[in-house]
Amino acid sequence: MKPTQVSVLPYDLIVGQDELRRALEIAYVVPEIEGVLATGERGTAKSTTVRAFSMMMLGRLPVTLPIGATDDRVLGGWDIDKLLKGTNALRSGLLEQAHSEEGGGLLYIDEVNLLDDYLVNIILDAAAGGVLPVEREGIDEQALSARFTLVGTMNPEEGHLRPQLLDRFGLVAMVTNEGSAEARRDILRNVLDFEADRGGRPVPRIEAARQADRETRDRLVQARKAAEKLETPDHIVSLCAAITAEFQAAGHRGDLTIANAARALAAIGGEPEIRPAHVAAVVPPALVHRRASADAGAIVGWNAGDAERLAALIAAAE
Repeated sequence: MKPTQVSVLPYDLIVGQDELRRALEIAYVVPEIEGVLATGERGTAKSTTVRAFSMMMLGRLPVTLPIGATDDRVLGGWDIDKLLKGTNALRSGLLEQAHSEEGGGLLYIDEVNLLDDYLVNIILDAAAGGVLPVEREGIDEQALSARFTLVGTMNPEEGHLRPQLLDRFGLVAMVTNEGSAEARRDILRNVLDFEADRGGRPVPRIEAARQADRETRDRLVQARKAAEKLETPDHIVSLCAAITAEFQAAGHRGDLTIANAARALAAIGGEPEIRPAHVAAVVPPALVHRRASADAGAIVGWNAGDAERLAALIAAAE
């Protein structure tokens, strides 16, 4: 990783956000997950968590797509400033900038539900295929590598994504406020200590958190290598299919996402095989947006009835 002067709250000091943290880690370990969507009201540390994760894993902030970005900004095109000076030069787009040969790059879209559907489709296609075909007037057609993980955040109060676009995100994390007094105390303490450390008054626990981040990064890098060697046995394949049939998941992406996410979770835990418990842990974020209740683009959270139905299927498989 290249050294950076950017200072971001260490990932280890993020309080709560277990669903989002797990989803980000799973998507890093098995990139075939094809993206994470975090949905929740404003002020729930969605952006902070994503940036902290990117700094920990990549040593830099994620490439961020601003609201109102044009297709030239996203895909790349002529550098207008240089053209005006008489020089023909191309400017790389945000998708190309997010690319990482190791497949570990991050493209972050805040308020993804407010982005033009046309651009969302292009970005999702590039994230899924790892290739970005670019054809512009006066520019020969190119096929650029675009290996990155897409992370989107949204506030459902400001609008929904179409079901066809929701389905393209591998995992959805339902993010809520950490409302207890203890959690609020921990958040405040962490932020105050971080700001003091960043302001030139070293706080030992901040360096300890950065060391914990380095250890977490090493663990996830090793898990990514281990996941490549893990095989998905037939009984796990059958379990994934039984679950998606029970919950009437739209299409077949959910089946594949559950299998890949379970493999990632097993690798993160350092386990030699995928077990039904791994499957059970990843079903809610893999299916919450793929059920009939999401047909209008609204995501209905996983409830007690859903948990009971899933538990019965898992028990039958163990």
